[in-house]
Amino acid sequence: MSARTAVVLFNLGGPDSVETVKPFLVNLFSDPAIIRVPWPLRPMLARLIARRRAGVAERIYERLGGGSPLLANTQAQADALTAALGDAETLRVFIAMRYWRPRAIETAKAVARFAPHQVILLPLYPQFSTTTTRSSVAEWQQAAQTAGLSAPSRLVCCYPDGPGFVAATARQVRAALRDGGLEGRARILFSAHGLPKRVVAAGDPYQAQVERTVTAVVKAIGVPVLDWVVCYQSRVGPLEWIGPSTDDEIRRAGVDRVPIVVCPIAFVSEHSETLVELDIEYRHLAEQAGVPRFVRVPTVGSDPLFIDGLARLVRDAMVRAPGVCSGAGQRVCPASMACAMASAA
Repeated sequence: MSARTAVVLFNLGGPDSVETVKPFLVNLFSDPAIIRVPWPLRPMLARLIARRRAGVAERIYERLGGGSPLLANTQAQADALTAALGDAETLRVFIAMRYWRPRAIETAKAVARFAPHQVILLPLYPQFSTTTTRSSVAEWQQAAQTAGLSAPSRLVCCYPDGPGFVAATARQVRAALRDGGLEGRARILFSAHGLPKRVVAAGDPYQAQVERTVTAVVKAIGVPVLDWVVCYQSRVGPLEWIGPSTDDEIRRAGVDRVPIVVCPIAFVSEHSETLVELDIEYRHLAEQAGVPRFVRVPTVGSDPLFIDGLARLVRDAMVRAPGVCSGAGQRVCPASMACAMASAA
């Protein structure tokens, strides 16, 4: 019998209806990687925050037709990855969402029924963060144990400058500049989800890896003189966050009267933070700020370059020893940073 491989794609998840927005938020804010206060205060605080934020979040998902498109988009990526790997008999791709269905326990039980000889854990977060990849892996470990899943696992912890991801992103940016007639005239805003400064100060490598991604993408775009900036969106709460913020950079572009091309650099699937925050809220802000032109680059989604890059990551992981590695096969950030996950897989 041929060896069977299960590939598990990690993603954030999103509510599938307006009615599930509040429980989704409770799951999100119950995560100790998100709300870093001790039990039992954390679940009480999670319910309080969810109750306060539910109304705004419900209106966001109403704009998206009543629910998040993230699961459908992730499933399209899983289907494309299955086709790229081309071994449907012995390899199967699964999805585990962190805060909504299918949760890790549901997926781990399905993987256990498949009875794989090895499991490849592949986050759809190109840049590692304690708030995304490590959080997803922690939940997966518990779920796998509960499901009786004992096959050796290999975690691709990050791929901030993975060739497929970089090539797909650069191609999308070049197309936006060309199709918009903005070559040599626009400022590119590489926008990533933000983090509180104290998370980064504690050793989280996310910001450094975002900057690593942008450096690689700018080089791949291949334009000798390019006006660009890395910025961060989605700030919530009273803590100080890493910057500059995307909204501040939009206002600066308005002052400079320069067109902007906004590229989501840490999201690989369309969801509320691209379809609403970028496309609607930030576009409106750009109009108010006097930005002469606003163009948004799509996420890489199921771009063949990106999917081929994911397939390459899977094939490389399959021949490595069980454990943790980056997409480059080695650490891509200093050992002092929190991507040290020797016990994570």
